[in-house]
Amino acid sequence: MARKVLFIDRDGTLIHEPSDFQVDAVDKVRLVENVIPSLLEMKKQGYRFVMVSNQDGMGTDSFPQEDFDAPHALTLDLFASQGIRFDEIFICPHLPEDGCDCRKPRTALLTKYLAANTIDLSSSAVIGDRQTDMELARRIGIDGILVNADDDAALTWPQIVERLCYSDRVAISERNTNETRIRAAVNLDTSGNTKVSTGIGFFDHMLEQIAKHGGFSLELECAGDLEIDEHHTVEDTAICLGLALREALGNKYGIGRYGFLLPMDESEAEVALDLSGRAAFQFSGSFPRRNVGELSTEMVEHFFRSLAESLGAALHIKVTGENTHHMIEACFKSVGRALRQAIQRTGSELPSTKGTL
Repeated sequence: MARKVLFIDRDGTLIHEPSDFQVDAVDKVRLVENVIPSLLEMKKQGYRFVMVSNQDGMGTDSFPQEDFDAPHALTLDLFASQGIRFDEIFICPHLPEDGCDCRKPRTALLTKYLAANTIDLSSSAVIGDRQTDMELARRIGIDGILVNADDDAALTWPQIVERLCYSDRVAISERNTNETRIRAAVNLDTSGNTKVSTGIGFFDHMLEQIAKHGGFSLELECAGDLEIDEHHTVEDTAICLGLALREALGNKYGIGRYGFLLPMDESEAEVALDLSGRAAFQFSGSFPRRNVGELSTEMVEHFFRSLAESLGAALHIKVTGENTHHMIEACFKSVGRALRQAIQRTGSELPSTKGTL
């Protein structure tokens, strides 16, 4: 599983810049405001921490090693006492004129770590108080966040938590094959902005029902080989939509996880949904007609099976009724309502005893 990693500078970011290396170690370590509760919240959200620091001339006569070791050990002890530990600590002791490859913003310090771990680039970030930290982020290919700096772009630690953990959950998924070209964009925390175009009118209407009743925004466009039949368009749309939803859900902290429901005139659809990360699908129902508009009714079950597999969800659907249109619409609306409950943020905990979903 890809790691969400924060590469964090030390001086000026975690602790205030040491002003005098001749004072006692205790006087050298002053935590930046709100850093402890902020890191604890991001730890709870699944983030890992790596410290990356330039310490100019460490180990020289002007900056003896012992002048660094005592306050650094105290810093680590302070964080550890609050349950915050760093997976790795990388320190460059060289001066700018040394031209070494390990000094930020160069990336040599992190080469082995990056090679040994799969990093979630879209969620990870470099956090620091200098532009060298922002340049390091650019070179790694992740977000850079300024903190505790005299810059309009700088954030406080609570603002960083809000940005990384509680901003809108969005994702874009694209699928291009010999049969279809699809782009699906979702925002799980904004509703009402729905545009769907697959070339199958009734299918478009059903996808709109999922988004409307799911309470999320959906923009989906598919160009498929409808001159052959609707199979590839429906199947690949389900795969693309499921992948977008799965990516937008992220680590799933705070979600409801489960969902169910609803009647549609004389028809009734029962839906049970678990965003467990494990795909499982059950379908029970028989449609009186073979087609509704240009959509073959046999593709309804196939759509939801493909959606469950790409979303990584257990999805059970049972539908009864007399009117095929109503039965299919009940299925799509019910799945939308189940998604609304399951994706809704109801807290900050992970709804699983396993520690992952």
